[in-house]
Amino acid sequence: MPAVNPSPSSSNDAGTPASRRTSWAAAAAAADATKPSRAPSPAAAPPAPPARQPAADPIASVPSAPPVDVSGDAARKAAAPPSDAPAFRRSRPTVADAIAESAMPDFISSPGLFVKEQKPRPRGGIRGALYNLTGGAWNLGPGPKQRQEDELGRRISRQLQGSYNTAILSLKGGIGKTSTTVGVGLTLAEYRGDAPCAIDANPDSGDLVERALGEGIYQQASPRTITDLLENIESIDSLTALARYMHHAGRLHLIAGEQDPEVSDSLTAEEYLRIRKLISGYYSVALTDCGTGVTHNAMSGILQSADNLVIAAGYAVSGAKRARSTLHWLASHGYEDLARNAIVVITDKDEVSSRVDKDAIEEHLAGICRELIAVPHDRGVADGDLVTLDVLKPETRRAYKEIAAAIVDGYR
Repeated sequence: MPAVNPSPSSSNDAGTPASRRTSWAAAAAAADATKPSRAPSPAAAPPAPPARQPAADPIASVPSAPPVDVSGDAARKAAAPPSDAPAFRRSRPTVADAIAESAMPDFISSPGLFVKEQKPRPRGGIRGALYNLTGGAWNLGPGPKQRQEDELGRRISRQLQGSYNTAILSLKGGIGKTSTTVGVGLTLAEYRGDAPCAIDANPDSGDLVERALGEGIYQQASPRTITDLLENIESIDSLTALARYMHHAGRLHLIAGEQDPEVSDSLTAEEYLRIRKLISGYYSVALTDCGTGVTHNAMSGILQSADNLVIAAGYAVSGAKRARSTLHWLASHGYEDLARNAIVVITDKDEVSSRVDKDAIEEHLAGICRELIAVPHDRGVADGDLVTLDVLKPETRRAYKEIAAAIVDGYR
């Protein structure tokens, strides 16, 4: 029988209305429309078996964060820390900024604040004995006397810029001028870092070197004098060459005066200035023993190159008058500054009797000079022989220290 196409208005075998088949077809078409379109295959072929996929990486399988837009306002918002973040995280300074902005620590600006001051060790007396008995555990520090001695030492050892010369003179012999030169010179040598030099410019066969070395040692030494130095001064170009014309009492270096009476008074002002110029190249402190009087040939050169003066005097009415006359002569002959800043040293060389009013003599001289210092009677000075600090009384050594400190104080 011929096939008969059913009419759209006819029912199916189950009696389903045609309208329901039409709705189902429309829904299927709509579902097919939502699927991605595929290129038609030229020939129907059986589908290939699916390729074998590698095992999934658990780390790579974690989904990454979506990219952040850092352009414009988004960039500023991304760079800005959250508002609740701590301040040091929002603006962390560099080390250089922290050092520049911070105050200087006290231990750098004032390191002494972080170091306990150590008291000086006491010497002698109850303080020294207590220090020694306790092995330094009890240190009460130095007493007033020791502090004064230490202060004198500090003044004597003061560093100097340049070379300075002190002239020691008097109008009368035998009142302690040369012994003061030696005692003060040895004291300077003891406390100063640089060796001092003493020059014997006494026109009357001075004995400066004999008083510093002793007669016997000086006679055994090479008898070079200031005259020998002048004869060879042009060839001296070093301290080593100069040392051949000098004598040494410890660290005190000395130039001996001329002993021959025929030539001892021949030293001129120009010759002394040549010696002074040579000495100034190697010594920061020089003492010149001028001898008696202020009018001999070399005196004008000595006063011209002197930075300060020591006027020697004695405990006698005549000695006080001579010292005053010396200062008056200096002030009236163009050396007023030297007279005003002079140091007057009164030496009790002959142990004057109690009838002499020492206080009145000191008061008479004190007002016309910068400083007045008294040297007590001491056999180590009065005998006119070797002067050495080891045999002097403590009071005499103290007086020489005061003179030395006053001399260095005058070097400005």
